[in-house]
Amino acid sequence: MEAKKRLIFPLDAPDGKQARQLIRLLQNEVGLFKVGLELFVAEGPQFFRTMAAEAGTDFFLDLKFHDIPETMSRALKNLFSGVALTTIHCDQGARLLRAVQETQDRGINVLGVTVLTSIDGKDLLAAGIDPRYANPPRELVLLRAGLAKAAGCSGVVCSGQEAQVVKERFGSDFIVVCPGIRPEWSVAPEDDQKRIMTPSEAIKAGADYIVVGRPIRLAADSVAAARMVVAEIAAALQ
Repeated sequence: MEAKKRLIFPLDAPDGKQARQLIRLLQNEVGLFKVGLELFVAEGPQFFRTMAAEAGTDFFLDLKFHDIPETMSRALKNLFSGVALTTIHCDQGARLLRAVQETQDRGINVLGVTVLTSIDGKDLLAAGIDPRYANPPRELVLLRAGLAKAAGCSGVVCSGQEAQVVKERFGSDFIVVCPGIRPEWSVAPEDDQKRIMTPSEAIKAGADYIVVGRPIRLAADSVAAARMVVAEIAAALQ
């Protein structure tokens, strides 16, 4: 997979007008656009069906589905054309196998959510997570990655700090997507990410895809910033 295809850019926009501007600006610079709750609730699925057809781009639908297996199965069946990746909470393990398999049979890779990159060991301890898994979160990530594997997921979302151990435990074909990526040259004010890595570090650790948002979106020249990230990915792959 070429370097550009490994870069995911989140469409952190409040409405479709701003999202369209970002897509048009960066559609030749990134591999996938990530859609989160804010924009999806604002615009609904038809907007993304239209954009997938108009711009010829694919989406990472990061809605983190979480419900009983039957409800999740029905929701996943309604995923629209243009979705390449999507996310679920995988705490029910093999009970989700049918829903996940049906989705992946349509060419959509389902990823299990492990531990958000805005959370660290202290946060997990405060939430009542067993100290054996909380600090550092690596063991919890591996536990949840195992549940994702049992559910039939193609891979997981985790921080770059856990990418290597996930690959070692579950194999090179198990997809790893890493948010919380911050190039050394970037400035991200009021950053809520805690478990971060540079693009080079994450790729060398085994990440298949990296998510880079604010360092590109807030740059004086977003296209140039995206190209710098892709160049760093390419260098790390060599």
